[in-house]
Amino acid sequence: MKLVKHLANLGYGSRKDVQWLFREGRITDADGDVLYTDDPVDHASIRIDGEVLDPPCGMLLMLNKPTGVTCSTKDAGRVVFDLFPPRYRQRSPALSTVGRLDRDTSGLLLLTDDGQLLHRIIAPKSKLSKVYLATLAQDLRGDEAALFASGTLLLEGERTPLLPAALDVLDARTARLALHEGRYHQVRRMFAAVGNHVVALHRERVGGLTLGALAQGEWRMLGDAERAALFV
Repeated sequence: MKLVKHLANLGYGSRKDVQWLFREGRITDADGDVLYTDDPVDHASIRIDGEVLDPPCGMLLMLNKPTGVTCSTKDAGRVVFDLFPPRYRQRSPALSTVGRLDRDTSGLLLLTDDGQLLHRIIAPKSKLSKVYLATLAQDLRGDEAALFASGTLLLEGERTPLLPAALDVLDARTARLALHEGRYHQVRRMFAAVGNHVVALHRERVGGLTLGALAQGEWRMLGDAERAALFV
């Protein structure tokens, strides 16, 4: 792939914009030598204004999503892509969220531009675990864990019962819930089905990945070891 198209696909501007970067001498190799559009050079050796390039297609990001932010590119309010460099919106293939967390849910959110990886993560047959910490409006009744684990709970408007889910009660109004599927607003609807209401929801884990020390609103790139841990 020609350098102009490669850099445009990474979101550094339109092809015309990237051509201007070349003309202004802002694109160099690792030694600071100016590059030209037809120079044969690999991704790792390219610099723009002295900075290394963003990763090529295939990156996987972890975000600690704050509340009040939506997993959308078109919402009128704050969206998750506002938390990343603006050029990330222009990447091709596009950077996409792996599933969604609603506006009022915080926690671990993955993003990738690798379509195969995205589908592998969200595919029902993967049964990738997702762990949520829920704060409730009312005291738990005491029978929720058995009901959620039974595999018989049917949500309103659906015909297929939920897969068994593990509920760990932390106190009267706080619980940790582990799911192996991802239906629309599933955690909130599960508690609604037992007459309760979720007032705060935070996703702590996806597969073998946790947020660790990642602060709310921050993100980082995941390496090969963490990719592997995702499916453990």
